[in-house]
Amino acid sequence: MTHEFYPEGVCPIQIRFDLEGNIVKNVSFIGGCDGNLKALSRVIDGMSVEKIEEFFKGIQCGHKSSSCADQLANAVRAAYEGMI
Repeated sequence: MTHEFYPEGVCPIQIRFDLEGNIVKNVSFIGGCDGNLKALSRVIDGMSVEKIEEFFKGIQCGHKSSSCADQLANAVRAAYEGMI
């Protein structure tokens, strides 16, 4: 199932991804640092929600309280729990 998440406090305006059980696939970001986010999307393709949280939850970007990776971790957890 495809999900759309609208992150807060970071540059991308949207994160799209498919969730099959607890496996995340086909991640794409709208906006943000194109090269870095394409790389992040490739790295996590096929990873579980739990593994993404383990690696990326809590990462900050500069002085911001979150990051694209942290917002992605929040997004996949919300989708897994049926909140988006």
